[in-house]
Amino acid sequence: MELQIDTRVRKSPYWHLSHEAGCWRAQVYNRMYHPRGYIRPEDGGMMAEYEALVRHVTMWNVAVERQIQVKGPDAEAFVDFVITRDATKIPPMRARYVILCNEAGGILNDPVLLRVADDEFWFSLSDSDLWLWLQGVNVGKRFNVSISEIDVSPVQIQGPKSVDLMVDLIGQEAAEIPSYGLLSSSVGGCEVIVSQTGFTGEKGYEIYLRDATLHAEQLWNAVLETGKRHSLMVVAPAHHRRIAAGILSWGQDMDAETLPFQVNLGYQIPRQKTANYIGKEALEAARDAVEAGSPPYTHTLVGMKLGGLPIDDYAPDFWLISAAQDGDPIGYVTSPWYSPELGTNIAMGFVPLDLAALGTKMWVHLPDSYATEPGSPVSADVVEMPFRESVHPNQRELLKTRGMDAAI
Repeated sequence: MELQIDTRVRKSPYWHLSHEAGCWRAQVYNRMYHPRGYIRPEDGGMMAEYEALVRHVTMWNVAVERQIQVKGPDAEAFVDFVITRDATKIPPMRARYVILCNEAGGILNDPVLLRVADDEFWFSLSDSDLWLWLQGVNVGKRFNVSISEIDVSPVQIQGPKSVDLMVDLIGQEAAEIPSYGLLSSSVGGCEVIVSQTGFTGEKGYEIYLRDATLHAEQLWNAVLETGKRHSLMVVAPAHHRRIAAGILSWGQDMDAETLPFQVNLGYQIPRQKTANYIGKEALEAARDAVEAGSPPYTHTLVGMKLGGLPIDDYAPDFWLISAAQDGDPIGYVTSPWYSPELGTNIAMGFVPLDLAALGTKMWVHLPDSYATEPGSPVSADVVEMPFRESVHPNQRELLKTRGMDAAI
């Protein structure tokens, strides 16, 4: 089966450049084509791309992170109404990982939110139609803001040599950008916003290119040229590394029917936020129920180490989990991969609450291509996430050291 390329799905300004870099497969994400592989399986595939990420530096075409701008006198008030965190505490030229929920508390999106000015925010989206949602919300609320998709397309620069590469690109200021900090700069003569963020747990940055349809080639080639001395490689997003870091992927590890408390995002529901926001009543009721020992859900997301042959590519389906080797399915795997550092397969998955304790043994029904014995499930144990210490800890890892209910 082939993915048909047509005019109904958008191509990013970097699409043809990804092809030139060797992209051989893609998915559709946010109604755009998303590169998902550069090194072919016979040459090492995704595990070879992983080596480039953890040893050198990589560039990813992530223009599918579409940028929705909220701008105007009421920008802060509007953003504060649609996110669960307190937007008033985000200073200009800083970013935050946030979630937006519906009235039932289900997670609609988990973007990185950039505050580029007092009256201007950018939602850097995961995979859902948040632009339409935001515009729909304001039909009834009438905040004094404009809500539009802007011509800004990001690339990610990730890996241990990313600091050196970025210093060569924009100067020593790159090394001084704090975690989730923003810097207005230029790359190859192109106007950009640089953030110290990423999807890996490695040191990394995102370069948000303004007027991307005009300047994509200029930026891309400037990064490639500077990257030569740092062994830069263009690769696909490294889901094997983000799983190890415990970073969630919307649509895979959570969706609009998932409550934040089911996926370890309870810290995104701060007790200190007194202002009203969409989903507040449902989320606070859910938190009260969780604390009373009666969660309003049956399954929760856990980390697992599991047997089987090395899972060295994207899972094409949600593989089932059983409590016993010959038992009926009681849950499912959302994000599996092989961890070279740990020497084992790791995964996230939803299991019943009474099977979520660390050390609980279960059985995962892998495809025959990964099963130790075709037709037989492999054993799995519930373990703590993140699976390994990150070189550059993500926000959840940092907050965990202070307690999941840390004031944010």
